[in-house]
Amino acid sequence: MDGTILVADDDRTIRTVLTQALTRAGCKVHATSSLMTLMRWVEEGKGDLVISDVMMPDGNGLDMLPRIGAERPGLPVIVISAQNTIMTAIQATEADAYDYLPKPFDLPDLMKRASRALQQKRAAPAPSAPSEPTDDLPLVGRTPKMQALYRLVARVMNTDLPVLITGESGTGKSLIARAIHDFSDRRTLPFVIANGTDLEGFDGPSDLLSKARGGTILFDEVGDLDREQQQRVVRMLDALDGTGGPRIMATVQRDLTPRLDAEEDGFRSDLYYRLAGAQLDVPTLRERVDDIPLLAAHFLGRAEKEGAVLRRFSDDAMTAIRAHPWPGNVRQLENAVRRLVVTSPAEEIARVEVENVLGAATAGPSPAAATDRLSEAVEKHLRRHFDLQGGQLPPAGLYQRVLREVEAPLIEIALDATGGNQARCADLLGINRNTLRKKITDLDILVTRRRKLM
Repeated sequence: MDGTILVADDDRTIRTVLTQALTRAGCKVHATSSLMTLMRWVEEGKGDLVISDVMMPDGNGLDMLPRIGAERPGLPVIVISAQNTIMTAIQATEADAYDYLPKPFDLPDLMKRASRALQQKRAAPAPSAPSEPTDDLPLVGRTPKMQALYRLVARVMNTDLPVLITGESGTGKSLIARAIHDFSDRRTLPFVIANGTDLEGFDGPSDLLSKARGGTILFDEVGDLDREQQQRVVRMLDALDGTGGPRIMATVQRDLTPRLDAEEDGFRSDLYYRLAGAQLDVPTLRERVDDIPLLAAHFLGRAEKEGAVLRRFSDDAMTAIRAHPWPGNVRQLENAVRRLVVTSPAEEIARVEVENVLGAATAGPSPAAATDRLSEAVEKHLRRHFDLQGGQLPPAGLYQRVLREVEAPLIEIALDATGGNQARCADLLGINRNTLRKKITDLDILVTRRRKLM
């Protein structure tokens, strides 16, 4: 890697780490904690790449991007920020940053991006950044899945591609759609949420188009549309081809592909492929546990702005919150935090209060309760498996496949709990030792012995 890199960050440790890493890679580095100094270097013609924090003592790094673009149109800027929100990612993209990384960042990843930036020229100067939407969206997160989602949102934002947003209830699908609209070139035009009833009647589709006026139409939970309503949407979209009409987005809770053109509860494949120009998958809260403290802090701050007393969670309380399964996802977390803010008698919310609100799932269930929930989970999984067959039966041999899926993790966990001691594991499971050995072989389970036993 070769070139001169300008680093601007008010954190001395980050400046030191980046300077050492980039210097070892063969670059010259100028580091500063001041945006004013950074801009002076840029105006003097120094640097082949800028790496800048957002929140600096003398200003906002994002506000500098248009100035840098006007002064040095070919100078790429990598934005790094501890403000891990979708707004930051989108604003960085809108302001024509070469790339955006959340803090804490992976140093090898940043080095790869810096190397690519030095080899490429930035695109044309950026348009002015849009103002933030009035809704205080809880789309925050530093986990890899959320950051990947942010980048994809930024890439599709100002295209005309239809967007299909998938995810469980409560994950924020409609908020993602709203963010795409509010940060896009269509942000001054209407954002219309439509469902099946809006398509009824002779004038239903035309009324929708009239309301949207070239803005955005979001079909909320498009999987719930019946066949006739789906056909109306297809006809409406066909009539829009090449007319410069509104952008089309849709949300859905589950994968539609198993239902395509099925005889019962089917979904039209021609509609699916019209809607899925770009597909955004919103992760569940279970898949982004490390974002829970950020979200909880966001909801506590929102409650304070609305007039509530400022609260905070104890460490034990946050541990309990992170351990909860959150079947209702972010929406359930928000409701739980609001309730805790109102009911907590002290400034610091304790674990027992969290357990009272969330129930026994967090407090630590009895073995009987755990067994009940396991059977419920298995039943739910199997019903979904049958539902996804599109009205057909699953392939033959289902019984053995299900047993294998349950047996393998059960034996692996039991072996781990007994330190790999097969005699103790067999006793724990209540099976013959030879039977256990045969299952270990048949299921291709790796056995590791260790001295510590439970």
